[in-house]
Amino acid sequence: MADRTIQGGDGDGGVDGIRTFPFPVELSVGGVGMQVGPMGTGRTWHADAPLERVHRIDFHVVMLFDDGPVRHMIDFAGYEATAGDLLWIRPGQVHRFSRTSEYRGTVLTMQPGFLPRATVEATGLYRYDLPPLLHPDEPQLAALTSALAQLQREYEDTTTLPLSLHTSVLRHSLTAFLLRLAHLAASSAEAARRQSDTTFTLFRDAVEKGFAANHSVSAYADALGYSRRTLVRAVRAATGETPKGFIDKRVVLEAKRLLAHTDMPIGRIGAAVGFPDAANFSKFFHLHTEMTPAAFRAELR
Repeated sequence: MADRTIQGGDGDGGVDGIRTFPFPVELSVGGVGMQVGPMGTGRTWHADAPLERVHRIDFHVVMLFDDGPVRHMIDFAGYEATAGDLLWIRPGQVHRFSRTSEYRGTVLTMQPGFLPRATVEATGLYRYDLPPLLHPDEPQLAALTSALAQLQREYEDTTTLPLSLHTSVLRHSLTAFLLRLAHLAASSAEAARRQSDTTFTLFRDAVEKGFAANHSVSAYADALGYSRRTLVRAVRAATGETPKGFIDKRVVLEAKRLLAHTDMPIGRIGAAVGFPDAANFSKFFHLHTEMTPAAFRAELR
């Protein structure tokens, strides 16, 4: 999957009302497309970004924890990380920090476009189906820690190479770290099975791009060049559910994001996820959550 940015990344909320903050190039050493350094209360994505409130970012974040436990919310799921764990947050995911004073360790941020397409694909940067929280064993953790420390040394060394070579070295060091991280993320049997299923991977990527306008299994099958039966088999093998169930789950997630984290009218939210008719959106949402959109919003406020 090609590297990409999230629309509305100017920090003004974008089209869906959830504030999206861009990569802070001005805060990186030498203005390169990445940062790496210690976690701490002074770190932020943007001067107006309160980390304890929900927001999106249009770049990648990887946190390696030295201490814990730390609780972090990503798309309605709570994750508890402790020493030796890694948390990988991808562009567009809605998330919220707990008290930033609790975060201890090293944080890596990376701007979309900093790495070439081949590296993006090899490292699975947009594998949204993989779990954000990773638990490396001792050898894996030692290798990841060493690779991240080397990356940090290269990042902070701005005197021994001209900027162009410095940036090139950073890309190579970052790639080495991300390849190890990607291997860890795909090491479980379920993740490896999903990764190897090209049909499901193509379908998943197509849904991520088109779910707001396209809810038709047949339309996705036709666009990808598969029969409906082939698509059903592939998605069921990878996820245990039907293609229609997979699409609906993605639509419901986006609707929940907008209901919980914006003040958009419910009718506009329905239209934003493919339901021009507000009544049809309410019926769909109730069918999948056993709550009306208004009740879901009220329960979280």
